[in-house]
Amino acid sequence: MEVLIEFIQFFALSFVIVLISKYALVTLLRKLAETLNLSPKAVGNIAGVATSVPELLTVSFSAFAGLVDTSVFNILSSNIINFVQYIISISLNKNRKGTQNKAIKIDLWMVGITILIPILMLMTGIETSVSIVPIFFLLFAFCFYLNYNSHKLYLKKQEETLGEPIRKETRWLKGKRRKTLMYVVLLGITGIGLYIVGNALSIVLSRLCESFGIPEWILGILLGFITSIPELITFFESQKHYNSKENEELGIVEATNNLLSSNLLNLFFIQSIGILIYHMVK
Repeated sequence: MEVLIEFIQFFALSFVIVLISKYALVTLLRKLAETLNLSPKAVGNIAGVATSVPELLTVSFSAFAGLVDTSVFNILSSNIINFVQYIISISLNKNRKGTQNKAIKIDLWMVGITILIPILMLMTGIETSVSIVPIFFLLFAFCFYLNYNSHKLYLKKQEETLGEPIRKETRWLKGKRRKTLMYVVLLGITGIGLYIVGNALSIVLSRLCESFGIPEWILGILLGFITSIPELITFFESQKHYNSKENEELGIVEATNNLLSSNLLNLFFIQSIGILIYHMVK
């Protein structure tokens, strides 16, 4: 009965993180992006950061509790599930043609790398090695550099041509400092709420592993499923936002950058934080 109660708390707290991410974090970042009149690529990157916050919290608190394997499996399962969800959203929206652009293909190859690397880490047993952290930071910077230049080379003209009419529709929002400040303050409050819930989740994780012997890899995979739900929401929302035939390519750009940014952050940045925290507290 006790283990059942702990699992109920585990799922309840995890879904609270997802709900806060969906209805507060992602929504506020979308409004902030529109207020600042950002391009679909920039909005996708911001959405990727927003939807990676649940992973940041669960990985950080798992590592702080000494459950580093949980954090590795969390990142691996999250990145795989993100990619599967992206493919599903593209297929259901019948936007596969938009993925044929060379810049999008390069992005998807990098997404594949974010899935392959955690598998190799687990196979070689280096998932807790501090020596991989500087390598991860270098790879993180290189991937964003490659993303920027591939879009500049293969997609810049399309993004400017297709995106300008949409940006004009929201241009009236630009420069409204009060709204920008309000969204920033609300994001700060949202972050505090996520921290409080994440701390409670880490306590439940510790009890499940230490008191009931639940394997870390099972908890990691469960967390991966739960923390990937915000990405599924934003993949569909980005394509719905650009729902006309003329602008569907912009939806692909936003969704793909959301996927890539989220997976890159999960592996190279958030996983590195988890490793560092683990070595600080062990």
